[in-house]
Amino acid sequence: MPQVKIIAKNFMDMVASLPAIKLDSLYANAFICEAILRSLPPLAKKYALQMLCIEAPVSAKSMEEWVLSDGASKHKVAIDRLLQLRVLTETADRKREITYRLNPVFQSNLQKLLINGEVLPREPMPTNLIGRHPSSEELNAFAVEQWECFLLQLINSSQADRPSNISSSTMKVFQRGLLSQRDKEAPRLTESGFQFLLMDTNAQLWYIIREYISNSEERDIDPAELISFLLELSFHATGEAYNINSLTDVQRETVKDLADLGLVKLQQGFVVVETNFRLYAYSTSKLHCEILRLFSRVEYQLPNLIVGAITKESLYNAFDNGITADQIISFLQQNAHPRVAEKLPSVPENVTDQIRLWEADLNRIEATPAYHYDEFPSREVFEAACDFAREWNGLLWEDSKKMRLVVKAEIHMNMREHLRRAKQ
Repeated sequence: MPQVKIIAKNFMDMVASLPAIKLDSLYANAFICEAILRSLPPLAKKYALQMLCIEAPVSAKSMEEWVLSDGASKHKVAIDRLLQLRVLTETADRKREITYRLNPVFQSNLQKLLINGEVLPREPMPTNLIGRHPSSEELNAFAVEQWECFLLQLINSSQADRPSNISSSTMKVFQRGLLSQRDKEAPRLTESGFQFLLMDTNAQLWYIIREYISNSEERDIDPAELISFLLELSFHATGEAYNINSLTDVQRETVKDLADLGLVKLQQGFVVVETNFRLYAYSTSKLHCEILRLFSRVEYQLPNLIVGAITKESLYNAFDNGITADQIISFLQQNAHPRVAEKLPSVPENVTDQIRLWEADLNRIEATPAYHYDEFPSREVFEAACDFAREWNGLLWEDSKKMRLVVKAEIHMNMREHLRRAKQ
């Protein structure tokens, strides 16, 4: 039986293979530091935490004394791993005595993380903006379906008319090393390709991710940036929805590629908003229909289409119920149909501007609790009362002809006392 040539490395082996300058740039992200710390062997993790508050170099001899004599082999494995990942840096003085020091960038960011606590790179989107979350069973079914689709397309690569949910450009990225193609011949599985198909799913996945990272520079993508984003994704909660609009262009393309493999499920938008404020929602969900009723006028509903309009009256009802213009615009953007989601902006600017203007119309008048005073015994008392209100910064309005004034409620008791003294 031929020896399997494909070695599916783990993710941290890929990180360790990066140049030193790339590794140091990774550690500028506190979440990457935490991910690296989690991946370390137990003894290496202990060393990293033990040296977290030590600013001076520690000699290799001193660190050897941190373990018992029968732990020498584990000690060497831990030190080697820390050096590979540049968590530790090694120096030698004139006497050739080796010392170790924690990477200062790693050390600084990990200290901040432990002191300030964990703050996710981006918060999950609330359910009222996206509707029902897919269940874990639905996510698993989607992942299996996408992965099987990828493998079938790999096996049937010679069939030009094969159906597939994966784009040809994405396949070219993932099938590197697994297919070969001669002039005027259809692509064929290589020996490595056949071996790949016999691997277990985890090993296959690691191979694909490794190849995806290793050829990233050919796609003008910094491998350190790609690794940083993949590690950052590991801190997101499974099954939660996150805003794709907060991603960079590179991150957005990466998410789409991961979705082709079934690792990420993209939220399918369903709303189209036109410049004439007409709204079309391609959905069979009753929940979606009721959500749209919160801020739009639903005119009719077909089996798979909801037609409505955004009107001043429908928005005023939404504002009265405590819904803000930004929340409405965010919902429309997050749920934009794929046909319009790629456009910038996905919701016409005249629509978003008008929604904000209609909200501003309701905020042009500010209600202030106040008291009205009239029937002053003389103009002298009236003018003194006005001066008193001004001194207390409480005068809202005055009518000198009819001797009437309005003051803020907060100075009402002071004004009563002033008038009582004036009367006396």
